[in-house]
Amino acid sequence: MIADLERRQFLRHLMLSALMAAGAPLGTRRAMANPSGLIQRAIPCSGERIPVIGMGTWLTFDDDSEASKQNLSMVLQTFFARGGRLIDTSPMYGVAERLLGELLPRLSNSHSLFSATKVWTLGQEHGITQMQQSLSYLGLDRIDLMQVHNLLDWKLHLKSLRSWKEEGIIRYIGVTTSHGRRHDELEKILKSEPIDFVQFTLNLNNRETEKRLLPLAAERGIATIINRPFEGGNLFRYVKGHELPGWAEQLDIQHWSQFFLKYIISNPNVTCTIPATSKVEHMKENMAAAYGSLPDAQYRQRMRQVFDSLL
Repeated sequence: MIADLERRQFLRHLMLSALMAAGAPLGTRRAMANPSGLIQRAIPCSGERIPVIGMGTWLTFDDDSEASKQNLSMVLQTFFARGGRLIDTSPMYGVAERLLGELLPRLSNSHSLFSATKVWTLGQEHGITQMQQSLSYLGLDRIDLMQVHNLLDWKLHLKSLRSWKEEGIIRYIGVTTSHGRRHDELEKILKSEPIDFVQFTLNLNNRETEKRLLPLAAERGIATIINRPFEGGNLFRYVKGHELPGWAEQLDIQHWSQFFLKYIISNPNVTCTIPATSKVEHMKENMAAAYGSLPDAQYRQRMRQVFDSLL
């Protein structure tokens, strides 16, 4: 056993040396040197830990052509290979649920999946029917997290979600908003309803939720999922043609995507953020943000200043 351990360590050393020679990002090298170095956060109501970088499927999983299936299979394989778990989808996202259900069984490394989807319709019975369809599309007997999408008919749907949770069909329940909408109503829900997760928007160009919703969720013991971390891709327009600040490398940041993501996950009240992509290289960049150093309060202030100077 000792000889086998030494052999694995020697092979890992060779691989690290090759990565360094090839100029691989520091975050990638640290992940290889310490595979357990994945940054994770606890779900307050249970203590279960999930990686701080998850995956969204809005727009990116709404193409079920054969070419798209092959490409998205590689994207998923990369996500799981780098420690990813939580995948967020919705009946609102076209064929995304059905496509995920088709692709996941083809993978050799999807066993760690933390499934998250939503109910998005009017009426309790319609909601139940839709959730049953989600289970069928995803090919799952149980969904880890079911959320009320954009608070649509949330009072009725939360009743169903609580019932399904008691029956063991879902493990966690939550509500969502996006695009910075309906924060007043969401705040009332956080203060009054016993939910496990809340999902809303936060990014460097939309920081309002840092002041109100994140502290409130932490106070109430509610896990937070951050959507639109790149503002639907708009953040990259502001930084196009600009170099990263020289100090970014100290935070294991090699790309602007990691700059945006590490700003979000460095807030200790953030449980997970869910960037969406249909490109393998972008998935590698996104998942690298879940390794290495995180900015402290002073660095976060510098990140805000850098971004604001480009607006």
